[in-house]
This record gives sequence, structure tokens and C-alpha cells, in this order.
Amino acid sequence: MSPDLLVSIVIPTYNRVAQLERAIAALTEQTTDFDQFEVIVVSDGCTDGTDAYLASTEVPFRLVPAAQDNGGPAAARNRGVSLARGQFVLFIDDDVIASPQLIAEHMRTHAHSDGDLVVIGPMLTPLDFRLPPWVAWEQEMLYKQYESMKSGAYSPTYRQFFTGNASLRRDTLIQTGGFDASFRRAEDVELSYRLASHGTRFVFNPDAVAYHYAERSFGSWLGTAEAYGRNDVIFGRGLGRDPELQAARRDFSSRNIMIKWAARACVGRPSLQAVLQGGLRAIATASAWLRARRVTRAALSGVYNLAYYCAMADELGGRAPFTRLFGRRRYRPSPPF
Repeated sequence: MSPDLLVSIVIPTYNRVAQLERAIAALTEQTTDFDQFEVIVVSDGCTDGTDAYLASTEVPFRLVPAAQDNGGPAAARNRGVSLARGQFVLFIDDDVIASPQLIAEHMRTHAHSDGDLVVIGPMLTPLDFRLPPWVAWEQEMLYKQYESMKSGAYSPTYRQFFTGNASLRRDTLIQTGGFDASFRRAEDVELSYRLASHGTRFVFNPDAVAYHYAERSFGSWLGTAEAYGRNDVIFGRGLGRDPELQAARRDFSSRNIMIKWAARACVGRPSLQAVLQGGLRAIATASAWLRARRVTRAALSGVYNLAYYCAMADELGGRAPFTRLFGRRRYRPSPPF
């Protein structure tokens, strides 16, 4: 292996061998010289033939398979980083297909910037893949962020750090302690809080393109919203970052009036929340079938935000502390995503 190895690509995977095969195949099309990067795949307790595939596949770059008991994506990424030899670590997921210029674009941005840097690339929707309505909604929210960052209307922050397509110096990652394996979801956001506190800058490169073949059940999608709600409280209060809760207050003030009304009505009232979310999901399903995209988007936005804010209220301690945090005062709106 070259002592000048530039990039270590780290991919955690769990029982998605077919998707992983496509992700690995895409990396054989990189414009970056094969002796400049390695690919570390961490099999996180896989039982679907992933380990056998990794042991037998032949690729033109250095492939490092690693197997461990199931510990979640944070633990898997930490294992990958511990094996990495590159100056930089590029994180992608097993359902992400790299464009041929992905590595080159990440490295170009690092080369033209000073100091500690996280480079974020877009995860675009493939044209040959049909997304379920809730994932399509999520992608639309991401596209809004991409357009705002590309135009300069909004500067990227830790909130845009998604490990499906992001790179940083390996030394920076090690110095900040890596991922917190106690988080099974939103572990990337937790790390990004610490990176930002470390003084790391976040930069968006719209040409560092990857394509996301996102397959996520409705329950998993809803669970992610709940995890983000709980973790935002944990990050903001439990980790001594109260300013993040103040940012949540500003975000809440920018939400649609119906979302704010529904959140205030449902927090601490799980039966009412279940009824309202069930109704909104039914509306989203029917409107998606009728191709009424605006109605679908509005209904799914309601479902997601209810899950997020009700989980946040639970983590805060119930209805009363939620009401104290998200009162009826007006706050200066922040970007609506």
C-alpha cells in the first residue's frame, strides 16, 4: 500500500448485500487513481452472505473487509476509521452509488481550503428508482437545502452533515473522538455538533454527487423523526449545549401554523397524536395515489413534525416543559428545513 494513500472510504453495512454490490461496483468507475484510495466495509453482524461476498470479490482498489457483532452504524464507522490509512475519510452508505468524480470532487474542495473542513456532497434521487412517498418527501426537503446552499442563500452547518456523502481529515475525526456508539440514530448529527465546537467548517460541494437508493419503511422513517426529536434535546441539554434548544425554538416559530397548532395540541397526549398521525398518513397515501403532490407533501410534513415534536416533548419531560420552551411568543424565523 502506498504511504501516500489519500482517501479511506468507510461503508457500514447490515444485511443489504445486493445494495452493497452496486455501491462497490460504482467505486470501480472513479476518476481518482486506484492506488490513491481504499474502501473499508464493516459488516455489522451481517447474516445474508455479505462476508462471503467481501471475501471473494475482486476490485482494482484496496478493499478491507471487517466483520463485527451488530453494534449499530456508529460503532461500525468507528471500526472502519480505526482501520483507515488515508489522510482523509470519506463516508458513504451501502445504498449510495458514487458518481465517477465523487472522490476527486471531495479532494478538490479539501485541497483549495484551509483548516479543518467537512465536505458535504448531495445525495440525489436516481432516475431509475421509485421512492415511497415518505422518502420522496424527505428527498424534497434535502433538495431545498442543496439549492439554498448552492445559491449561497444558506451556509452549511452541522445539521447538513449526513454520513451518506461526507469527508473530513482522519486526524480531525480522531481528535474529536469519533462517533458516539450509544446513538443508534442521529449519530452523525451528534458528531457534527462536536466537530462544529472543535472549530471545523462545513462546506457544500454540489459536484460531489452520489445517488441514494433509499429503501425505508414508513415505520423506520417515523422512527427517525422521533430519534431526531429526542436527540436534539439530549444534544442541547444533556450535553450542555443549551443554544441548540434556542435554535429549536426559532425553528418552531417558522413552521406552518397548523403544524404548530397540532404539536401544541398533541404533546403529552399520545392517543390524540396517534389519531391525528393516522389521519394524515391516510391523506398522504390517498393523495399520492391521486398524484396530488402538494397535499401529499403537506400531510407527510405534518406526520413528521408531529413525531419530532412529540418525541422532543417526551424527552423534555412532558407537556409543561414543552410549552415553556415553545411558547406563543414570536421569534425570528430560521431557514425552513
